[in-house]
Amino acid sequence: MKTEKRVSSLKRSLLVTLFLAYSVCIAAAADLESYQVIDRLLSLSEPGAPEIIDDVLIFTYTSQCRRAGVAFAHEGFSHVHWFKLLMVAQDPLILLQSTEKRPNPYKDSGILFYIHQIPEDLEELEYRLIIDGLWTVDPANPARRRNNVTGLEYSVLPLPVRERTPEIFRGPPGTLNFSFQGPPGETVTVAGSFNGWDPFMYEMKEDPAGTYTFTLPLPAGRYQYIFFHRGERRLDPHNPNRVYSRDGAVVSEIVLQ
Repeated sequence: MKTEKRVSSLKRSLLVTLFLAYSVCIAAAADLESYQVIDRLLSLSEPGAPEIIDDVLIFTYTSQCRRAGVAFAHEGFSHVHWFKLLMVAQDPLILLQSTEKRPNPYKDSGILFYIHQIPEDLEELEYRLIIDGLWTVDPANPARRRNNVTGLEYSVLPLPVRERTPEIFRGPPGTLNFSFQGPPGETVTVAGSFNGWDPFMYEMKEDPAGTYTFTLPLPAGRYQYIFFHRGERRLDPHNPNRVYSRDGAVVSEIVLQ
């Protein structure tokens, strides 16, 4: 009976652990709740070269060092972005076999990571790592360039061509202007905290083809919203600010001044 209770307790602990593991990754991603990014982080077996997923970069380094960070040329190398430790759930068998009263459900994955929003209007990214207080190039990235003036060597990462983000919230004072890009000739609606999340109330207008907009008079405040397209909920790809709604869903958020 005691063994069965211990197994049941550990199973509950494991479920909580898996939820927390995902929550840690989401929180550490600087409000970039992309499931592709989270899934990629949790699938990593070892650190490697920077990876591009959607509109973000994932930097990784071994957790055998005490501290790791990255600084960028477009920021004048004036700010260090520090990596976070990626913790993962322990193997259930290890937890079951543990003699500890409360075994630690987490373990060090061996990976430090940092997620960076890809800057607009840049064709490549120059950066340097800071490992245990020492500046260095990225050993996992062979692409490098030496500055003829300073003599310093930088790591270089080519960036994909990106469409310029439209000024989606520009509208008359006291209004919020929503914009959605999609196939022409379809129905797109917007719902949010301003209309009780009704998916049918506000249908967006198409002009020009494939661009759907809707302007809504609203007082200053904080608003959450989501688009509905082909019966599916769509986050605003041009707005990186995302939060959890009361029902636990990820939604876009904007603060109207």
